[in-house]
Amino acid sequence: MRVLLVEDDDRVAGALTPALARRGLTIKRLASGAGVLDLVHEVDVILLDLGLPDIDGIVLCRRIRAVSDVAVIVVSARGEVDDRIQGLRSGADDYLVKPYDVDELVARVEAVRRRRGERPAAPEPPGVIRAGDVSVDIGRHEVQVDGRPVSLSRKEFQVLALVVTARGAVCARDHVLNEVWGHRGPAESRSLDVHVATLRTKLGRPALIETVRGVGYRLGGAYGPAEEG
Repeated sequence: MRVLLVEDDDRVAGALTPALARRGLTIKRLASGAGVLDLVHEVDVILLDLGLPDIDGIVLCRRIRAVSDVAVIVVSARGEVDDRIQGLRSGADDYLVKPYDVDELVARVEAVRRRRGERPAAPEPPGVIRAGDVSVDIGRHEVQVDGRPVSLSRKEFQVLALVVTARGAVCARDHVLNEVWGHRGPAESRSLDVHVATLRTKLGRPALIETVRGVGYRLGGAYGPAEEG
């Protein structure tokens, strides 16, 4: 497993890097936030300290989450409840307070990867999926309605992709929240409702995403089943 350690304290990094390597992890280390966004697609997990010299770790976590779904575990001396809540709401998958046991850290890394459904040989994503006059290019993250391109945010696209790739089956709310936000909570649930409403408006097809009350969402009957092509 490839781990990026973002830690400005040389003593902490000097002790942690060989300890993690002995447990079979491949470690890269950065002493500041500079360069982190360039490496997010090369690693499986980011261990993120919040007290960095050039950027607040909470801000960096939000920036990571804006460009990647890589697993992020905050490892910080900030142990107050408000700090942990803020870290998780900024997009972190887990939060561990210093000082900690290295074996517990490794266990949390492994747990995060399991929750995110690590697979040895994931299938290639589908190409273009069409639902009526709406086409969704999964690989290119592009959407067109009646041949007209529509600009969506990353999360809006992810929600739409989950619904159309289900081809008429119901996408449970919990599944969408886990896949798009990484965890479930009242704030994320409200955000999902907003994203669905925004999608209906941007696409100009309010019946495309149908709400299944108390369960989740599915492709509207007039648009399904979606077809790949």
